[in-house]
Amino acid sequence: MADKDMEILVLTTGGTFDKVYFDALSDYKIGEPRAPHILKTARVNCPYRVQELLRKDSLDLTDEDRAVIVQAVAESSARHIVITHGSDTMTKTAQALADANVLEGRTIIFVGAMQPARFAETDAPFNLGMAFAAAQIAAPGIYIAMSGTIFPADKVVKNREKGVFVAS
Repeated sequence: MADKDMEILVLTTGGTFDKVYFDALSDYKIGEPRAPHILKTARVNCPYRVQELLRKDSLDLTDEDRAVIVQAVAESSARHIVITHGSDTMTKTAQALADANVLEGRTIIFVGAMQPARFAETDAPFNLGMAFAAAQIAAPGIYIAMSGTIFPADKVVKNREKGVFVAS
């Protein structure tokens, strides 16, 4: 397979993955995407391209925001797509992609984090690594890479109490 055929498009949308602690405000805000830094630090060698779409907490995503994500996927020629997304509503956005019928032989992996990527103890790099692996080897479909597992997007829920994703 040619390198261009294996290129992974990374769409960033914000969420905990990209949160920054603003000490003066005692609050978290969405900062610049962390995926490029994580991928560079990990020395990822497969071809990829990062495209920033949004900087929002997933609880604040609107139907219009989801339409932006759907449009980016629909307009892309990429066959392998990783979407960084807040964990609270990633299944809703995955459903919007499924409803829009934009799969067309693509492998789409949603990934998030329970702790900001900037934290020393975060699941972000591990989850992103899993998402990259899944994007390269999983059959076409829409998946979620969280909690050490790759889930079909329509068969997973977030267990808020335990802070993990589980099969539904």
